[in-house]
Amino acid sequence: MSVRPAWEVREGERATRWLHVRVAFRDGATIEALATVCEGWVCVEDVQARPALALEDLAVFADWIEGPLAEACGAEPEPDRGEDAGGAHRDGSGPSGGRAQWPLVARTYRAAQERGADPVLAVMDRTGYSRRGALRLIGRTRDAGLLSPRHARR
Repeated sequence: MSVRPAWEVREGERATRWLHVRVAFRDGATIEALATVCEGWVCVEDVQARPALALEDLAVFADWIEGPLAEACGAEPEPDRGEDAGGAHRDGSGPSGGRAQWPLVARTYRAAQERGADPVLAVMDRTGYSRRGALRLIGRTRDAGLLSPRHARR
């Protein structure tokens, strides 16, 4: 991922910065965006992706760029909660590697099952993803063998 300054506008003590963001995946897919940062707020002004992004992937993209944008503006990024790949790229090759989150998802899912709670809601709460993103992440965790298959095959 690369973050490059585009321009900056100052009004007294207040500064608004525009930054170019580019994410390139191993399979050749790319995402380019123009983001503004002002007084701790980030706004994504324009996004171009090849191939196109689904809406849940756009939300994950926002999570990916939050830390690098903060660093580019000289702010301390929030501690990484390991959020990645809920709606990550179709092959799981997001910039920060979704595999790192699978053990957390498996522990959260099993703990919710043991206490009789909805495991999908528990994963949603823990990761901050939508229901669809959490289900996708749970599916990838199952595929990795960290959770038992949903239905036993006969």
